[in-house]
Amino acid sequence: MKKILITGSTDGIGKLTAIKLAKEGHQLLLHGRNAEKLKNTISEIKEKTFNDKVSGFVSDFSDSNSVKKMIAEISSEFSSIDILINNAGVLKSKIQKNQDNLDLRFAVNYFAPYLLTNGLLPVIKNSNSPRVINLSSAAQSTVSMGALAGTEEISNNAAYSQSKLALTMWSFNFAKENANIVTIAVNPGSLLNTRMANEAYGQHWSPAEKGADILYELALSTNHNKNSGKYFDNDKGVFSEAHNDAYNQMKINELLAQTNQILNYDN
Repeated sequence: MKKILITGSTDGIGKLTAIKLAKEGHQLLLHGRNAEKLKNTISEIKEKTFNDKVSGFVSDFSDSNSVKKMIAEISSEFSSIDILINNAGVLKSKIQKNQDNLDLRFAVNYFAPYLLTNGLLPVIKNSNSPRVINLSSAAQSTVSMGALAGTEEISNNAAYSQSKLALTMWSFNFAKENANIVTIAVNPGSLLNTRMANEAYGQHWSPAEKGADILYELALSTNHNKNSGKYFDNDKGVFSEAHNDAYNQMKINELLAQTNQILNYDN
């Protein structure tokens, strides 16, 4: 049985994936922004799956200090994590910027998983077969360093697609630097029936289960042991090419240098 951390697991495909994994008896670490909602989700999953090995961690992913607090809590409670699914994401929000004046899409979709994964690296490395699954998107566009730093105003959709490319670029680089961790970026499916898609577009194309099914498979299947550093496009149902920038090491290096500067992060 695996120890699996899923971020953004009180809704949508994160929650569905958690239920699927809990049914098989895996130990789950769930994350949510709202303490009450997280508590209710944990109770619901325990009742549905008859699995008591479900714990929760509250963190506001728009706040880097809150992410760091969660890293400290998990690290003190768990000596190892087998699988990290960086699922939490935001597109539309009433708040556009966080307290550090960073666009909320970049803060939640990119900076938070970057901090969380690197912060938990010692714990992840203690697993015999560690795996990191990063939720990208079919929407990927060239990252503006001004938008990344919060000095350039861009639309919600532009910030979302840029944050998802940033995550994919970092994911590929993380895979290179951590050869023993199977790291896969995935577009779980466009316009799935989730709250995020319905709030943003007022419609959906595919059931949310489509996303949960691929996360489950990428997290557990031994077929993917040699697929580290790749991008799975669930719209096509195959490993596919991400945006060109994800293969440009100069652009990746620039992104990571800026990221570390913005976060005052010493990797």
